[in-house]
Amino acid sequence: MAALLLGAVLLVAQPQLVPSRPAAAGTEAPDQPGQEELLQQVATLADDHLPDSAAPNGSARQLPQTIIIGVRKGGTRALLEMLSLHPDVAAAENEVHFFDWEEHYSHGLGWYLSQMPLSSPHQLTVEKTPAYFTSPKVPARVHSMNPAIRLLLILRDPSERVLSDYTQVFYNHVQKRKPYPSIEQVLVRDGRLNVDYKALNRSLYHVHMQNWLRFFPLHHIHIVDGDQLIRDPFPEIQKVERFLKLAPQIHASNFYFNKTKGFYCLRDGGRDRCLHESKGRAHPHVDPKLLSKLHEYFHEPNKKFFELVGRTFDWH
Repeated sequence: MAALLLGAVLLVAQPQLVPSRPAAAGTEAPDQPGQEELLQQVATLADDHLPDSAAPNGSARQLPQTIIIGVRKGGTRALLEMLSLHPDVAAAENEVHFFDWEEHYSHGLGWYLSQMPLSSPHQLTVEKTPAYFTSPKVPARVHSMNPAIRLLLILRDPSERVLSDYTQVFYNHVQKRKPYPSIEQVLVRDGRLNVDYKALNRSLYHVHMQNWLRFFPLHHIHIVDGDQLIRDPFPEIQKVERFLKLAPQIHASNFYFNKTKGFYCLRDGGRDRCLHESKGRAHPHVDPKLLSKLHEYFHEPNKKFFELVGRTFDWH
């Protein structure tokens, strides 16, 4: 136990390193707690949490060595569930929203650590919060915690992601018996595409990627093809294993296509499980002319993103 606490103290007491790429002029320094405060938080965490959470097999909570940073409606839950098939992965069950929610971030790394699952020393701790990718302050904050962290970013065709984004919000309103505008009403304003619609902004991948690349080199960020993960998940998850330097433990037999749901489900130790019914919902019908406008809108941003990451995707 003493060694565990010492390790936690050393982790938060590391000197703050400069970003791996120069910050742009006028960029604010990451607003994170001071070192003395972090040390106190870890000490408090040890008093409040570790006696109850420590397990007899030597497992303990670790800050994540990998974070799934997004994107919203890109397939982050599917990616996390698939990655959880690996015996050397311990995944946080819920979205933590530590780096993007001010209330959570103000609690400090001690609180963040308390949200992580118990894991063995050889396991990789992973958390996923899709909002991280599009939150301006998050890259600097993650870098301040661990500049060597490995990041997973799962992306889908931007137009499809917009429709999935709308579908989720629409059904959330339906469940609460609240009205919500049609897809045409939110996408169009005065006969033109409504560029103020937040879902459109979330699909401008090059804008958000530039922010992350100011703090992390590209080889620290693995981009998962979310559309390919839906069509044929095994090859994509193999690439993730290699990126995380995990021994290949996930196999093609861990996936089976569920004809009723229309997507792949998981087979883990003889137990079959599928994503929640809220996943894979049918998108609303969109007028072909409006869909064409959407594709046209993302044409140039997609080209910029491809140039930025040195890779192309099969998007409209």
